[in-house]
Amino acid sequence: MNRFHHVRIKLESFLNNLSLKKKLRYLYFLCILVPIFLTDIVILHALTKNEHAEQLHQMEKIAKSVQSMLSAATEDSALISTSLYMDNSLQDFVSRQYASPQDYFSSYREYIHNSLLQGVSRITNSVIRVYADNETLINGSEFARLSTVSQEPWYQQYTADGYSPRLLFSYDETDGRQVLFLRGMNGLYSDKAECLLCIEINYSTLDRDFQNMGYNDSVYVCSGNRILLTNAMPNYRWQPYDTFSPSDSVGLSQHFTLYGEDLDIYVMEPSGNVLALIRQNIYILILLLILNIIPPQLLMNLLENSITSRLFRLEKVFNQIDSDVLIKISGPNGQDEIGSLRDNYNRMADRMNSLIDTAYRCRLKEQKMDIARQNAELMALYSQINPHFLFNALESIRMHSILKKEEETADMIQKLAIMVRQNVDWSSDSNTIKRELAFVEAYLSLQKYRFGERLSYQINAQEDCQNILVPKLTITTFVENACVHGIEAKSFPGWIFVRVYTENDALCMEIEDTGGGMDEAEVERIQDRMRNASLKMLKEKGRHIITSKIEHHAILHTCEYLEKHGCEITYLDVDENGKISLDELRNAIRPDTILISIMTANNEIGTIEPIAEIGKIAHENGILFHTDAVQAYGHIPVSYTHLTLPTIA
Repeated sequence: MNRFHHVRIKLESFLNNLSLKKKLRYLYFLCILVPIFLTDIVILHALTKNEHAEQLHQMEKIAKSVQSMLSAATEDSALISTSLYMDNSLQDFVSRQYASPQDYFSSYREYIHNSLLQGVSRITNSVIRVYADNETLINGSEFARLSTVSQEPWYQQYTADGYSPRLLFSYDETDGRQVLFLRGMNGLYSDKAECLLCIEINYSTLDRDFQNMGYNDSVYVCSGNRILLTNAMPNYRWQPYDTFSPSDSVGLSQHFTLYGEDLDIYVMEPSGNVLALIRQNIYILILLLILNIIPPQLLMNLLENSITSRLFRLEKVFNQIDSDVLIKISGPNGQDEIGSLRDNYNRMADRMNSLIDTAYRCRLKEQKMDIARQNAELMALYSQINPHFLFNALESIRMHSILKKEEETADMIQKLAIMVRQNVDWSSDSNTIKRELAFVEAYLSLQKYRFGERLSYQINAQEDCQNILVPKLTITTFVENACVHGIEAKSFPGWIFVRVYTENDALCMEIEDTGGGMDEAEVERIQDRMRNASLKMLKEKGRHIITSKIEHHAILHTCEYLEKHGCEITYLDVDENGKISLDELRNAIRPDTILISIMTANNEIGTIEPIAEIGKIAHENGILFHTDAVQAYGHIPVSYTHLTLPTIA
């Protein structure tokens, strides 16, 4: 203990006798340079370890997502095969011995009209074909004799591996690369002819989906040494599969089996890591190291004066500084450089404290705006529903109805599924005339079940109009109106006619119904008001209009024009989230208020206004309500039928 105390005294004496410059140098070397080197070593090791772990995690995510994509692409075929596997009518059709081609085609037309095979063909892009050991069958797109493929390599491989459901990747010089889902169909019907279901999954579609996953790392999906899919080089549909040889650059390999097909996913190791970056920039790092050592040494030689008690007082104040507020220096002052430094510091502290306060408020406002934007996005997402589960449920119900021979119920469910899919699919704002008319056909078919003999319809479209794009629900809206006001409003039978044709380079769409219509006096009154509409007529009803300050210029400029011609406009303020106050809206209403115009969604900050509540307030006060939904269309569902209010959208 005494020896330790003696050493301590000597050390203190040595340090006390050193000049401040030497103390600073020792301090620099021991407290700065050495910790920097040690810290850099530790950080480099940690970065290398974390980088490797992150790369491994990322490669695992890539492999998992690739496996999920392949499984999802195969699952639809598996579900279809299960449904067809249980179809007794299919077994009966392919097992029957046909006396002549006429006998076959007659049975084919009768079967295919209401068959499950026809139904599943409408909802998938895959090619479905049934091979049967029946020489009376005539080879076609859906059915063929088993003898025609008995010598095919893929059939030989399938039979060699057993007759369980099987996924095969094959190549044919005629058909190119093939992805086949095979399943024997004799499990439940052993007394029937040997039958094989072959579903060809479109390879080009599978490859496109794989390329669109957008991975930066090279990924290979292999079966043995065959490269089935990769983003590292182009996959040509009509060329044989390339070969793959695993190398040291493989970062992760994952094996899995998909319906009998052994697959391997290889994710290549990323080219860049911490050590590679260091090796690439070694000269820059050496230069920075030199700059970190030599200039500070030179500056140390300049620190030989200006060390006084006031400097220690400055140091004391600096040690009390926190992240929010800068403390001002108090006490006696001088007229030298340190006194000037104190004055400048105090002025800086005042300015910084003011800036910190301003920046803090701005930051809070930005955070509130971010939260509001996120809430708006969440509200938009919540307003949508993932249709996948709904469609699967409808399809399951339809399949069940078919199996129970409830053909009418199955047809209604199928039409309903078409309508639901059309309404929830907003991946595109337009439809072809063909798809639009298919939706109209589904809608009218359902209405036919409702009205019975009271409704008859006819749909005609020129062939050259089928692929013309039109906005979604363009025709359906008018057809719905014809049903409501033309068919529902009368008790005797009626017709709805839909015609689409071209005339003088213009697309013409006609929707006609044989409803009661309007009397001539009412028609003349409406036409007279349309012919004589003017700003004067508007003023006679009232001069006051309510809108918001953040409306689109299409509304604001119109309001400015109306102000110049004697109308009064109230521009409502919005809160930090961009929403109007419903209380302010109610207070702004006057006896002469004739219109409220509030946009559905703001295109700049994403705010979604409470349209239903605004429409209710307008309705309660007998005021027309207009909403600009152009910015919202295509991003969120735009429908006002649920409001049950007399609104103008």
